[in-house]
Amino acid sequence: MVPLPLVLLLVLILFGAGFAVKILWWIALAVLVIWLIGFLGRPRGGGGGRWYRW
Repeated sequence: MVPLPLVLLLVLILFGAGFAVKILWWIALAVLVIWLIGFLGRPRGGGGGRWYRW
């Protein structure tokens, strides 16, 4: 009787971790797109080449 709750708990943890990893991939993709837009849309003049402050 004890292994059944343990298996269900393991499945729940793995499902939660998979969902969290998928969300992190989407966040990373959004940050990459924002960075590319800023990198390609930066001013070409001589005021430093970076569009971000850090």
